[in-house]
Amino acid sequence: MRILVASQLEQSALRQLQQRHDVICTFDQPTADLSSLAHDREVLVFRSGVEITRALMDCAPDLRLLVRAGCGLDNLDCEYVRKRGIVLRRISEPAAQAVAEMALALMFALARNIRQADTMLRRGQWAKDTLEGHLLAGKVLGIVGAGNIGSRLGVLASSVGMEPIGCIADSTPAVVQTLRDKGITVADFHTVLAEADFVSVHVPLNDSTRNLINRKALSLMKKGSYLINLARGGVVDETALYAALATGRLCGAALDVHEREGQGQISPLAQLSNVVLTPHIGASTVETQQQIGVRVVEIIEAFVHQSLQQSEQQSIQQSMTAARREADIRVTPGALSGDMVRI
Repeated sequence: MRILVASQLEQSALRQLQQRHDVICTFDQPTADLSSLAHDREVLVFRSGVEITRALMDCAPDLRLLVRAGCGLDNLDCEYVRKRGIVLRRISEPAAQAVAEMALALMFALARNIRQADTMLRRGQWAKDTLEGHLLAGKVLGIVGAGNIGSRLGVLASSVGMEPIGCIADSTPAVVQTLRDKGITVADFHTVLAEADFVSVHVPLNDSTRNLINRKALSLMKKGSYLINLARGGVVDETALYAALATGRLCGAALDVHEREGQGQISPLAQLSNVVLTPHIGASTVETQQQIGVRVVEIIEAFVHQSLQQSEQQSIQQSMTAARREADIRVTPGALSGDMVRI
């Protein structure tokens, strides 16, 4: 297969692909022109940060498979993928545990003033008496989007004594029962915001969730509560969040995703001491990247195998059709000069 790897991929997985396929990598080439490199590619591997637009796919007439090394699809023109009949495979499971663990880590960092303590100590300030924090045990965790990642966070939070409540878009009796079995109470969006001491956001970015956490939503949260966002930057209105933090409405916030991401970008929230900012590293663990690499290779090899099977079946069908056509041709008994009759 002719493969374009547009985002970072674990080295052992990349080596396996290079041994078996024609592979071009662009993740280490900041100025690479994806459109020109994709012109003859059959497979495209990508993560967040790489926009897979209709224009890009139009430059790749042979494109047959998209491998999203993660779960979010806000950087992909999904409607055009369906129209073109391109196969899309997502790899969501490995990252889910890593993101859930990081959400819990950020809650600990906020509750115990880890960022402030580290900054002050590096300046020689021994602020032991001024950095009193809070326990997570006994606090209510509100999960906005109690799906694959959010439900895992709920289980982790329960293990340290938190009380998780969550909301989910497609709530069915079966889903509600599954979450209850995990110790997560299901409530509506407004209830989750109003009752939680910590609100953690885990929803995809789409038209219905853009600026979901806006000024009105923030006003519903408990005074002195905390917000954590590991979903997508556009889900939280950062201007409204800044105001809520600056006025003391919220006690703190932690964001791993941002409205503007990339080298050289500095969030306005960086001015606030009660904010923890990280550069979209929720899934960045050694184990997670190894698992994702394995799955990328498995998906591509399975696609190759399936394609070969389909080609073989098509070849057999074509041969059988040709044989039937030959069998339908008969020479009329006694005919001269090869006159034939098709029956």
